[in-house]
Amino acid sequence: MTAELVRGQNHPLSQARLEIRVSAGTPVVAAATLGDENGRAQSVEWVAHPGAPTLPGLEVSRQAAANHRLAVDLDAMPAAVHRVSVLLALPMGVGGPVSFGSAAVPFVAVTGLDGTEVATYTITSLDAESAVVALELYRRQGAWKVRAVGQGYAGGLAELLGDQGLPQAHQLATAINDAVVEGLARSVPAPPPRTPEGDRSRQTATSALGPDQSGSPYGTQGATGPYPAGAPGTQGAGAPYAGAQGASSPYSGSQSGPDGTSPTDPSATQPASPAAAPASGGPIDYSHPRRQNGAPPPPPPTAPPAQPGQPARPVAGDATGWSMEERLYNQVWGMFEDLARSTAAYRSAVDFADTRLERELDQVLSDPRSRIGGQGDAAREAAQAKHVQLVDQAREALERDIAQLTAEADVVEPALPVAYARWDNPAWHAYRVPMEMPMALRLGDLQLPESDPLRIPMLVRLPLERGLWIDSGRTAASDGSFVDSHELRHLAMESAVAHTARLLAVHPADEFTVHVIDPAGSGAQALAPLVGTGVLATPPTPGAAGVADVLARLTQRVDLVQMAVRGGAADSLPPGFDTSQQLLLVNDFPHGFDDRAVNQLRYLADEGPAVGVHLMMVADREDSSAYGPLLDPLWRGLLRLTPVPEDHLADPWVGHAWTYEPALVPHGSQVLQQVLAQVAAARAKYR
Repeated sequence: MTAELVRGQNHPLSQARLEIRVSAGTPVVAAATLGDENGRAQSVEWVAHPGAPTLPGLEVSRQAAANHRLAVDLDAMPAAVHRVSVLLALPMGVGGPVSFGSAAVPFVAVTGLDGTEVATYTITSLDAESAVVALELYRRQGAWKVRAVGQGYAGGLAELLGDQGLPQAHQLATAINDAVVEGLARSVPAPPPRTPEGDRSRQTATSALGPDQSGSPYGTQGATGPYPAGAPGTQGAGAPYAGAQGASSPYSGSQSGPDGTSPTDPSATQPASPAAAPASGGPIDYSHPRRQNGAPPPPPPTAPPAQPGQPARPVAGDATGWSMEERLYNQVWGMFEDLARSTAAYRSAVDFADTRLERELDQVLSDPRSRIGGQGDAAREAAQAKHVQLVDQAREALERDIAQLTAEADVVEPALPVAYARWDNPAWHAYRVPMEMPMALRLGDLQLPESDPLRIPMLVRLPLERGLWIDSGRTAASDGSFVDSHELRHLAMESAVAHTARLLAVHPADEFTVHVIDPAGSGAQALAPLVGTGVLATPPTPGAAGVADVLARLTQRVDLVQMAVRGGAADSLPPGFDTSQQLLLVNDFPHGFDDRAVNQLRYLADEGPAVGVHLMMVADREDSSAYGPLLDPLWRGLLRLTPVPEDHLADPWVGHAWTYEPALVPHGSQVLQQVLAQVAAARAKYR
């Protein structure tokens, strides 16, 4: 029986290894403090938070999210720890609710590793509080119990930590919030919430090991991830692609999720209205841009029957959706989710095996009678053998999951439409300019070290909700080598041109316009395909005067559309007003930019996406260091991509460092010129 706790009520815990699941209607920061006999945290080292997510016997999420899973091993707690307090706080400066009174009521559940609920607590009666002690696990007479606390703090996380006995509470609260903001800036966008009808119809093979055998705080290894296909979360652990209970995942549109407003109908005769986007923290409409009826989606294709004892053979499009495009989109996110969860389970199992080995060896060495002689040697050998057994079992489960995902990727990749396909996919040879905008766009591939050579497409929802920053600065490639700075800048521009060409290719001919700022003309070689085919609105703009002119026109456009929409007069825009989506590609920032131009650029990054003006920057952050923290909001507001493989993207749940590989055109291929020529021919018909 599950104990449904009310404030102040406690319940005994019969298991040492637990999960604490948090569900909230808005992203929250999950943290935990360890307390001594008096319930006081002795130092900042007794606090687990996104910047320092792991303590002995405790692991918290690395980012703010609407759903969290905290892993607890009470047997691994130091003897001095008598209390574990679970804290929830609203992140500051990210546009969400400022108090729990304006957000959905948080729900906390203590579960076993098999998902069985031990105790639950719905935190009610919160108003102006922005931080709360949700519950505490405490040691009493050698046994552990859980108590529902629900103590809120209007002064936020700093006041809460101060009440826990930490003299550096304000500094620690600031560091936690900075870690969350930094994590959001580098996170892979999370998919939108998945409806019950959107769950994947297939599951990966579950681990033959039980949770206690694997040692993983994330439950079974290889099960379908906790986050819905296309969205983050339903009852699952850390998966970067799709989420748990409608939470955050990094693949389709926000925890990241890290992600997005509803695509606008490309047939509309006016720019996207900011009024159509939900208020911060509110529900988001992820309906398909062309769908007008509410009929249920057709069932997904059925996989051929599998041999007894064998996993089902993969089928492209086996996720639920209204169309094959949507099914494939959901399936890709489901694959991302499965890989994230399987890897999280494997890493957790290995960590558990390492911790167990260390603890058993310490016990042997702490007893003088067993340090020398056959008894000590036998104990050490037994501990080593158990460690090898646990790691081998975890690796076997991971390899089984990766093998099934690899087989699925081999089936799915050839079936992807051009918006989701690599540039070497034969689908591009049958390319035709589309009549409507797709659901999403491929920006590259993601992989984890344990899954090589498996790659999962990185899909983001359209229209873009964040600008893109192609980092041309000094960076280490995934193999540890460094690329020459001149070559890196050239690769960055090639990557930006490939992304721009894909955006042009997936939009109807008259619904996407590209402007290029190249103050010194350094990107001329890379921009040649765009310039030569005539798909740009105007030739690349050189010089400081050209920069000022383009930025003035685009900022004026944003102001004009915002005023029209807010005034309810969107149909009164000037005659001949271009209603297409606008992309500004900026090369070599900050050269050619004065202070006014920099402020205009920040304004476009903040306000542009809501009215159909998007930003893509090719820049080295160090080059703009003279502006100091002025540009920090700009960099945080853009999705950072690299022109070479690099493990800089994080998922919103378990914080895996995913290696991003850019979607570049194969060397010597003419596919880019062929596609752009068709786009240019189609655009000419509308001029």
